[in-house]
Amino acid sequence: MLIKIKRKIILALLVLCTITVPTNVHGQVGTDPFELEEDDLNIGGDIFSDFNEDIESTQMAEDERFYRYGRFFTFQLGIGLTNFTGNRGIAYDNDPPTYNLGVNYFMDFQNSFGMGVEYSRHNMFVDSEVVGFPNFGGDAPVGLIDISMLRVYFSTRYYIDTADLGTAITYSNPYIVARLEYWYRAAKFRDQEEIPNESGGGLGVGLGSGLEFPIKIKESYLGVELLWHSVSFDDKFTQNFRADPNGEGTFNIDDLTGDVWSLIVSYVINW
Repeated sequence: MLIKIKRKIILALLVLCTITVPTNVHGQVGTDPFELEEDDLNIGGDIFSDFNEDIESTQMAEDERFYRYGRFFTFQLGIGLTNFTGNRGIAYDNDPPTYNLGVNYFMDFQNSFGMGVEYSRHNMFVDSEVVGFPNFGGDAPVGLIDISMLRVYFSTRYYIDTADLGTAITYSNPYIVARLEYWYRAAKFRDQEEIPNESGGGLGVGLGSGLEFPIKIKESYLGVELLWHSVSFDDKFTQNFRADPNGEGTFNIDDLTGDVWSLIVSYVINW
């Protein structure tokens, strides 16, 4: 009797195994681990494609905002002052105003490139004998020398982001500017016509900042720009204006070294 019971239990276990094993085996065989991994990677899509789409949409939105609210070209007409420092500043007297004419092309809200010309006049009065110019006609010194400075320049501006600043600063459109310049110098001897006119030039750079106050937004502005210039003039180290050691001259300039400062106020037209 006991043996029959054991046989029934064993038979029941065999039947149970026959029912469950195929199901489990089918579940294991039908599941591909690579498919699971691929499904995990595909959740949410391709992260690189999503990133590129975000960049493109942001750039398109920024371009649309610039085309709608930005400035494209500006034309400026200005006047101001040009002042020399160092020995050149001692020798020169300024004859204002300085004239400015320029254009700017905007790449976006904060960057622009420009070009233009500036012109200023100065003079020297040499009232005694100097090394480079002995007295003419006995007691006649060199006298008055008219000097003109014409420079052409290429510039780049960076307009500061004022979104988080006050309204007054935002409307002033502050910017920093850098310029590459060529200065052309011409000197004419007014009191001594027998001395030939002089001319020369020098390469320079200009660094500074400016403001543009709107008169009518996107149409006209009032600009103010302050610049420091460093110029390598051809007569920078001249000894011509040193006092003649054999004379009794009081005019004595060792050389014509020095930097330049300029302040320009301009009317800016935008389109």
